[in-house]
Amino acid sequence: MSNPLTDRRIVLGVSGSIAAYKAAEITSRLVQAGAEVDVALTRAATEFITPLTFRSLTAREPYVDMFRPHGEYGEAHVELARQADLMVIAPATASTMARLVNGLADDFVSLTALATQAPILIAPAMDSQMWEHEATRANRYTLEGRGVTLVGPVPGRLASGRIGSGRMAEPATIVDAIKVRLGQARGDLAARRIVVTAGGTREAIDPVRYVGNHSSGKMGYAIAEAARDRGAEVILITTAALPDPHGVRVVRVESALELQRAVEAECPQAKALVMAAAVADYRPSEAAEQKMKRADASELAVDLVENPDVIALVSGDFVKIAFAAETENLIENAIGKLERKGAQLIVANDVTATDAGFGTDTNRVTILDRDGGAEILPLMSKYEVAVRVLDRVAALLADQES
Repeated sequence: MSNPLTDRRIVLGVSGSIAAYKAAEITSRLVQAGAEVDVALTRAATEFITPLTFRSLTAREPYVDMFRPHGEYGEAHVELARQADLMVIAPATASTMARLVNGLADDFVSLTALATQAPILIAPAMDSQMWEHEATRANRYTLEGRGVTLVGPVPGRLASGRIGSGRMAEPATIVDAIKVRLGQARGDLAARRIVVTAGGTREAIDPVRYVGNHSSGKMGYAIAEAARDRGAEVILITTAALPDPHGVRVVRVESALELQRAVEAECPQAKALVMAAAVADYRPSEAAEQKMKRADASELAVDLVENPDVIALVSGDFVKIAFAAETENLIENAIGKLERKGAQLIVANDVTATDAGFGTDTNRVTILDRDGGAEILPLMSKYEVAVRVLDRVAALLADQES
């Protein structure tokens, strides 16, 4: 599966808020991801940002005037509505929300929203007093009841200078929400629970020291985001201090034993477990209750005990994908782990490479299966690696469900 936005037709509605400037970044991100973007603006929106901005970003003529006689389509709002895979309104003012609730069609944005049968997503932006007003709250609940997805608003500094809830969500979050909504509608993993683990476990020596490794968690997060973009219900069990991906339920753990308990709790309803976390093989036999002082530990020795092999021990009717981070004999060691862990696939990577593995945004892996197959992937982004891994997961689930 390619990028979820590739060749998707997105209609972006922009209404009259100071946050309209952020719509330019949303447009740019969508276009760079391969989407075809048509922009419709209210007259009020053009007081904040010009149609020329969007024409420059999309190479398409924006829509403002409902009565323009020489447009591309005779009834442009109807054609945009029919062709859209999704409509997003960002920013969505209190007035725009009220128009949507009441089925008004007195500007190009509300007119198109009324005509489309595509999913609608809105990103509200207004002063906190307006957002908290009972009329706006009622409109919000009505829209959500009709299946409209709301993203934000978020707390922060508002145009008035006050701090409160009403600030439009950031463009990256809005684009992620678009991916989620498209994935739920058409993704090949839609409605399937996928459990993903990420990061390196930390095994406490005392309250401030631990045994750990260099895993950043980036590969696991990429898998969680790619699975989300394909419509999956994703549970990310992580030790990494990375921002929570939008649309993903995050369970935070530290040690191998905590991770094991979380995996066992989340997997009973899962269709797949992707074990990207770097779980420490050993932990201190016991952790000191207080910080160990240098004077008390001039010849410190830490007794270690073996941690459970989480993926080998967890059982159920779901696909198991293991990872093998190796420094030598990559394929041989990975094949041995594939058999021991009872996984359908194992993703092997050499963590000594400077451009792949721990801490990088790229990876170079080999995907091995039980039949002796080996899919060697070139250097690519971790999201692209995640897509290729999930292609295999989707195929395994299709076989399992056929």
